[in-house]
Amino acid sequence: MNTVADTVRASIQKLKIIIDPLRKNKGWNRQDYRWYEAANVTMPTLKRFWRGIAIQKQCFIDICKAVGWENWQQVVDHSPVQQQQQISSYCDYDDDWVGRAELITQLVTRVQGSCRVLILTGITGIGKTALAERLAWTLQCDFPESFRVKFDSQENTDFASVTAQLLISSGQTVTSDDRKEPQRLLNWLVSRLQGNQYLVMMDALELILQGNVETGWSDFQDEWWEKFFQKLLSTSSCQSRIILTSQDLPAQLESLGFRYPKCWYCQLLKGFTELEQLEFFEKIGLDIEPSDGVNFLKRIGAAYEGHPLALRVIGGEIANQPFKGNVLAYWKKYGHEVEEVEGIQEQTEVESIDDQVKLDRYTRHLQRAVKQRIERTFERLANDVFNAYVMLCYGSVYRRPVPEMFWLTTLERLGWNETQQQVALDVLRDRYLIEEELDSNDDLLLRQHNLIRSVALEHLKKSNNWGQA
Repeated sequence: MNTVADTVRASIQKLKIIIDPLRKNKGWNRQDYRWYEAANVTMPTLKRFWRGIAIQKQCFIDICKAVGWENWQQVVDHSPVQQQQQISSYCDYDDDWVGRAELITQLVTRVQGSCRVLILTGITGIGKTALAERLAWTLQCDFPESFRVKFDSQENTDFASVTAQLLISSGQTVTSDDRKEPQRLLNWLVSRLQGNQYLVMMDALELILQGNVETGWSDFQDEWWEKFFQKLLSTSSCQSRIILTSQDLPAQLESLGFRYPKCWYCQLLKGFTELEQLEFFEKIGLDIEPSDGVNFLKRIGAAYEGHPLALRVIGGEIANQPFKGNVLAYWKKYGHEVEEVEGIQEQTEVESIDDQVKLDRYTRHLQRAVKQRIERTFERLANDVFNAYVMLCYGSVYRRPVPEMFWLTTLERLGWNETQQQVALDVLRDRYLIEEELDSNDDLLLRQHNLIRSVALEHLKKSNNWGQA
């Protein structure tokens, strides 16, 4: 077990002065896979480094050396630690940011207006956290004090623990007796939010939700979270705002939103447009002047449906060794994977289990950065509502958008009744693992994102006739 002496934390000021310029010179972002691979640490460790949270000393040293700074002691924060807290007040700014300008303007207007709770939803890697950070940066003048709760790195995610940390971060003193009284903490936090212009970002909300097998809804594990949002939305006035990111739509929060529609808003995120994709590749350092290489980049972007995380990984691979920005060489090596997807979309057959889609895993960087995140989403789904996981996998046989009855008929053959079928489908909708669109006849169709289908097909091929779960 590591002792306190074995860990160190970075000074936020020194990160900005010393480390930030070095990583920019290398063309790295703050959670760049090239960085944490060079330092032989994990992405969560690199994230904690940037947020000034204590990490193992050797990891700290390796992170500094990997970016080109040997004198790691200069980056250490030696100030005494106050009451223990895991809430960051650091407002991040990503200088690699591109796109979503119109959306940002719309969401900023809502937050500056009556919207107290904004929730950003979508599949993993679609850019929810990055957008939330960009909104927080844009809103600094309106909300000079900001706080971040990251449920993927919180030791305790129950309402009382997180609320106590928020109160401590805002300058309050919380006693051990206070921590035992969730109602007192709720009233205290709402009062602070009402009377101060705080911006609170809560990231990865899906990790404090649990699937309801009977209804298919995602509910809060701790009932006090629902009580908190109910009081926050129903109170007569509130100067603070909360931005949430989640892969799942919390059913209880959606229900509250129907009662207080002016005080909350849910924004579903999709991938980058083609123009945003090219701007993104240019930021990485790739040449986007008209050429065969640009056409290949467009085809890659289309196959991944503009998925930001996947495109960041691929762009990084092209920009660095061994390709050194040579898009044609990268296409010669891996272009057949994109051509496979393009070929499938041209097939007349509606369904096939034999399609060889490997968009999530055809390089080791994609396996580490993209496939692992989607696998965690699948694992959480299987643990929460197994029937929905089965439906997701069986639905991966569809090559293109199909009517809802296609999905339901498949599961009817497994012996599922109508209620089981509809509950599973609702779970996938609430978790954005299926997408809806209208065809030319205004009929509603269902489809899977290419990355989701890539993983789901692999799971289906490994399954052993689940039957009725």
